Order: sequence, then C-alpha cells, then structure tokens
Amino acid sequence: MTKLRFLLAGAAAAAVFGQTSRIGAEPEKSFVYTPADEVQFKSPLGIGPAQAVLSGDPSKPGVYVVRVRFPPGHHSNPHFHSRDRHAVVIKGIWWNGVGEELDFKKARPVTAGSYVLHPAGGVHWDGAGEEEVVIQITGEGPVETTPVGAPGAPQGYWPKPK
Repeated sequence: MTKLRFLLAGAAAAAVFGQTSRIGAEPEKSFVYTPADEVQFKSPLGIGPAQAVLSGDPSKPGVYVVRVRFPPGHHSNPHFHSRDRHAVVIKGIWWNGVGEELDFKKARPVTAGSYVLHPAGGVHWDGAGEEEVVIQITGEGPVETTPVGAPGAPQGYWPKPK
C-alpha cells in the first residue's frame, strides 16, 4: 500500500512539475494589437480594392489573415483560389456571386458579421454596391488566385443588384 501511495504521489508530482516546467520553458509570446484606423491597406493599382496583411503571408506556408477593402462600386471578376478561404464581413454589405459569368441579378448580399467559405476551386466574384465594404479573410498559404473566363463588367462598375 505504501508503495502504491509513493507511486501515485510521484505521478502526481511529475504531472504538476512537468506541466509547470513545460509552460515555463516556452518562449514569451508577443501579443499584437492593431487598431482599425491603423490597418495599412495597399492597392496594387492605387485605385480599387485594397488589401492589408494582418498576419502571416498568403504567398508562404502557414496561416494568414488579410483584410480587403472594396470602395463603393468596385468588384472582382470571376476567379478561384487554390485553397479554402474563410471570410467575415467587417463593414458594409459584401455582394457575392458564383460561377464564371458576372450576373449582378444573382449576387447575394452578405451583411456585416456574416461568414462565407470560399472553397478551393470554387469560382466566384465579389465586391461592393453603394457603400464601402471591408472583409477579413483567413486561410492557409501558399494560396494562388486564378482568373476565369473573359472579364465581365469593367473594374469599378458594379450596378446595384436587383
């Protein structure tokens, strides 16, 4: 019985001290806080949709988080991504459509706070109607974006869906 108590006490001590050692041995983590007004958006053309990388890098292995801002009336043409992308609408109404043809009558409004999964290989197009839209996308890199078919309406033209 004494031997059993000794083994149980030893196991309990090892669990407690082993846990404490493991936690204490981890390097200190740095928390990152980025106020919304300090997010740095960049547009490849200086106009139209702009992106801000909050964490990671979509072109490299690992998890990334980006924000995309669509000015009023701007949209993407049909395209797909090589990996799943998880989007949450931060601001505005984000209009989404699926398929290779831009058909604004089929665009679906996605309101602030809503979640959308763009599955790998799923052809879609998206953008803003009459108001600015900000979405946050989380995914795993590396990810590639591939245009599909002929461009639809010119960039910057997104009629109000009916």
